[in-house]
Amino acid sequence: MKAQEKAFDGIRLSGFLAILFILVILGASIFMFTLKQPWSIVLGIIGALCAIFMCYGLIIIQPNNSRVMTFFGKYVGTIIENGFFWVNPLLLKTKVTLRIFNLNLEPIKVNDKVGNPVMIGAVVVWRIKDTYKATFDISGDVKSFVQIQSDAALRQVAGMYAYDTNETTDKVTLRSDNEGEVTQRLEDELNSRLTLAGIEVVEARINYLAYASEIAGVMLRRQQADAIIAARERIVEGAVSMVHLALEKLEKDSIVELDEEKKATMVSNLLVVLCADESAQPVINTGTLYQ
Repeated sequence: MKAQEKAFDGIRLSGFLAILFILVILGASIFMFTLKQPWSIVLGIIGALCAIFMCYGLIIIQPNNSRVMTFFGKYVGTIIENGFFWVNPLLLKTKVTLRIFNLNLEPIKVNDKVGNPVMIGAVVVWRIKDTYKATFDISGDVKSFVQIQSDAALRQVAGMYAYDTNETTDKVTLRSDNEGEVTQRLEDELNSRLTLAGIEVVEARINYLAYASEIAGVMLRRQQADAIIAARERIVEGAVSMVHLALEKLEKDSIVELDEEKKATMVSNLLVVLCADESAQPVINTGTLYQ
């Protein structure tokens, strides 16, 4: 059965009580030295050595910190309560912090779902939940492990989505993650990788997203073209609606009688005025409409 984190149930005394006991032993040792007898000197030396040895059992645990206890290679528990304690000096006491860490993943180049190279970065907020796994189940530094696994998870998630909606029929993309699907997928992927090391991902978010430099210029022009086309479509729709309203109003109120040719001319003129980039310059016709 695989070992899990457990509370330390060995001998644990108040550190202040232990200091008082150590001072008593030191006082007794000093008294033995003052007797200047061979046997008393031996007892004084033994007492002083015992007092020094007991000092190695004193530990101070600050809030959101812990100590992983091992006794000659055997895991015997974890102390997560903060305070001043004394434990068996023969125990190896490994400090493991339970505080929250921020990891800023620098932008990396990956290929999105449709193969476009993009630069993507993220922020990962994490903390240690299982001190046993974080201490004994991984080799090396915990922060390095989180860095490597976060980089791999970000690469994998970035490859599941396209950069923008104009490149795919998918509703969710890296750029338009309105419902948080990409963020949730990234958090799930990170948790699946880091749980093995007793690490919990509190939050993960993409904080940088852009096309790679080799295609950034082309994609920028493409986005500008798409924006211009969309704006033109909106302008034309509005102009046609206004022309239709004008013709209906003229006919309904019997302001003027227009044949089909005059209607076509009026429509053409109105569309030119409404759709032009610049203000139209009026031209006065001194003859008839057909001149």
